[in-house]
Amino acid sequence: MRREHFTLDVNNIDWVETGGEPAKPAVSIDFTGPATMLRERLTGPDGDVLEASETDTALRLQGPLGDDTTGVVSVTNRVTGEFILELNEDADDVLQFIRAARGYGEDAADDEGRYEVEITLDGDPFVSYDKRTFLVYDDEGSLLRQHSLIPSGVEL
Repeated sequence: MRREHFTLDVNNIDWVETGGEPAKPAVSIDFTGPATMLRERLTGPDGDVLEASETDTALRLQGPLGDDTTGVVSVTNRVTGEFILELNEDADDVLQFIRAARGYGEDAADDEGRYEVEITLDGDPFVSYDKRTFLVYDDEGSLLRQHSLIPSGVEL
């Protein structure tokens, strides 16, 4: 699978900059490549689609923050550590999304997700996750806690 086969679109983040009413941020990732491989990666050994708790989302920066840095957004299988998908995005845009999820989470119930991820195959919904964590790593692989979305009570 190639990164060019993925398109990412976000919703409900503009309120962070304008001071508007918090809304749950959502990201839609559309895959336009060969669907068989992505379906396999999103399916566990039991044949069922992976649950939200079986996946992790992260941003790995490609350079120092503040220099129009890009990053690699990834969804991984939490059990195996294998990448499910990766795509290149502007780091500032992803960090704004994380700020929106953090702001939304301030008013959300503890058991509620902070953002939604929907993965579509050629425009058709395949899986949707309600997520609470989004990890950010620098270009050397170190966790940037201050930029990550980590729920209280979670230890890494």
